[in-house]
Amino acid sequence: MKKRITRRTAIKRLFQFSGVMAFSALSDWPLRGREQVWAQIPDTGFIVEGIGQTEGYSVKVLTKRIFDAAGGITRFVSRGDVVVIKPNVSWARRPELAATTNPEVLEAVIELCHECGAKKVRIADNTIHDARRCFAITGVGSVAKKTDAELVYPRSSLMKKMKIHGHRLDIWPVFVPLVEADKVINLPIAKNHGLSTLTLGIKNWIGGVGGRRYALHQDIHQTIVDLAQFFKPTVTLIDATRIMVANGPSGGSLSDVAVKNTLILSDDQVAADAMAASLFSVNPKNLGFIKLGVKGGLGTADLVKLNRKKVVI
Repeated sequence: MKKRITRRTAIKRLFQFSGVMAFSALSDWPLRGREQVWAQIPDTGFIVEGIGQTEGYSVKVLTKRIFDAAGGITRFVSRGDVVVIKPNVSWARRPELAATTNPEVLEAVIELCHECGAKKVRIADNTIHDARRCFAITGVGSVAKKTDAELVYPRSSLMKKMKIHGHRLDIWPVFVPLVEADKVINLPIAKNHGLSTLTLGIKNWIGGVGGRRYALHQDIHQTIVDLAQFFKPTVTLIDATRIMVANGPSGGSLSDVAVKNTLILSDDQVAADAMAASLFSVNPKNLGFIKLGVKGGLGTADLVKLNRKKVVI
């Protein structure tokens, strides 16, 4: 029997070419609890929407339930894997301001990875505000300490120029832990954005690179799609428990926040963003990065093409 080649091994072999391996989509999964099946379409990707309707519901329980609905964390993470979780913690903001990923969601995902035998779990994001302040104020630092996850501080020695092979981006400094991992989980928060209208899963990859990131905003829709095609996460989990509906992406006031109590899990980056757009009453077909992502074969915005499931607690 041939020895299984992990994502990390493949990346190391092809590092000079900046190749990033894609992972296979999931098959059907069994019903559990109050999960509602919307469609069962074989041989496609999947999307699961989780909603907390009960007053005082547990964010961590909802997070774990939507992974259960997708067949369990072991469909994504194997024993011995090095897993990197990419949250959005770019701003030194308290969690309730919805500028950064909910630390309870992050904690639940880390716990799931540990439970299935991951060798190591790392948290990595190249923040905009000072990283130490961001990790302290957002609660990410406390989560890392509590769960024994490794919190990776962005520094120049961890940035390596790599071939992006994008339409807009050619060579760019990449945050190395994200490409050396066996599995990568994209864990953004849903917010509005002055340039791209929304920042969801696809745009979260700007936090996966270094260099002159302000230049990435000059053709923002194409550049973020280039980055999404390069990184190809194992799965995307969009945190929409609280979303920022005004003054994004940094916000700073509770008046900018709407409570949605929603999580969206998918192996299709475009589909995850398309579903999340509805929370802002935005037609995904009007979003530049969605249109380019579909055109480039990154994913689909037509959710009826996916295996869909809804979890309510």
